[in-house]
Amino acid sequence: MHERPLDLASLQALLDRSAADAGPHLRSIFSAERRLSATQLSERLTGMRLLTLATVTATGEPRTAPVDGLFFRGQFWFGSAANSARFRHIRARPAVSATHLPGESLAVIVHGRCELIDINDEDDEAIAGLRACCLDVYGPGWTEWGPPNQYARIDATRMFSFAMPQEEIDAHHAAQQVGRPS
Repeated sequence: MHERPLDLASLQALLDRSAADAGPHLRSIFSAERRLSATQLSERLTGMRLLTLATVTATGEPRTAPVDGLFFRGQFWFGSAANSARFRHIRARPAVSATHLPGESLAVIVHGRCELIDINDEDDEAIAGLRACCLDVYGPGWTEWGPPNQYARIDATRMFSFAMPQEEIDAHHAAQQVGRPS
């Protein structure tokens, strides 16, 4: 976990605002008892977390693609080639959405704007911390094969978290099977 107390306070405020502004359908699924706190979310999102990142083409068509997401200081960061379609979209239209959905028991949805960053910025303390995080996650080979030449941070305007215990998932599946022919 890389979050400082200020990062956790900002993340908790974002999670609370997002939950308060959610529509009734989302609130019925991402209910208060299923939402994670900023601390719980940060503890769950260590290491590389595969994100499905959504960008928009010049003609308004949505595009999704997987990216290696790193949850660092309460925000998602990711890298790719500077000439990738996702970064062309982001440079022109920085609004994005991303989802981390490793299974039925956890979901994290984020909406916001991407800020492109220079991973080699020696003067930015947060970016230096991100580089250290990348080395922890990817190992020393990360510097040998060279980090992606473009990185971005999602500055979230909304973030939703959902966690369901396995027992509740199993009970839900069992209830769905009642009355179904074998």
